Amino acid sequence: MIKLAPLANHFGFDTSDHIPLPRPDLFEIYPLLGEIWARARGLLAVRDNDSHTLYAVALAAALLDEREQADPDVVLPAMMLHDIGWSQVEPGLVLSAIAPGGGRPDLVLLHEKEGARLATEILESLGVDSLVIEKVAAIIGGHDSRTHALNPDDEIVKDADKLWRLTPHGLDTIMDWFGLHRGQALRLCASRVVGKLFTPEATTMANGLIALEQANLWPRSQELQKGS
Repeated sequence: MIKLAPLANHFGFDTSDHIPLPRPDLFEIYPLLGEIWARARGLLAVRDNDSHTLYAVALAAALLDEREQADPDVVLPAMMLHDIGWSQVEPGLVLSAIAPGGGRPDLVLLHEKEGARLATEILESLGVDSLVIEKVAAIIGGHDSRTHALNPDDEIVKDADKLWRLTPHGLDTIMDWFGLHRGQALRLCASRVVGKLFTPEATTMANGLIALEQANLWPRSQELQKGS
């Protein structure tokens, strides 16, 4: 679990009046996201796709801040809905689609196709512009299998999706998917991310995440953790 409250105050004084105000919540800036989430959440309850999606949306928003040529009205709905198609794949087969040393491309394609269909239904029910729906469906319909990006919007969706793997939550999740130690999970994820990103900003983020995880794995870091 993420630490949200302090366990101590070693300084001994209240400094809360000197802390900057929080940034606006992404769901407040884009209210449609909350409506999409309400309809998509049940479809994302597969192999931690619900949590993965929220992290990926946050990463996409960070990339959007640096990529003015991309459209948040397309990127954010596409990111929120990109993996809902896994709900149409037999649960026991989902991990076989992406397992190391294996893979089921047919299942990857199925989840993309079904994801585009379900996303279209959800966005139509919310009265989203038909052109936006068309763009979102096109992105979702090849977000994993397509090796090239259709446009700047697609670049961000693809990059944010991959970047999640290198986050602490991503590694925690993938470790338990395949019974891997953290170093093994990091090497697996790095091999599937490094050199496969489209934007320089995502590459910088990936390198930073990898560096932090490598530091976690140093013997000196392990000694500190054991002594704490």
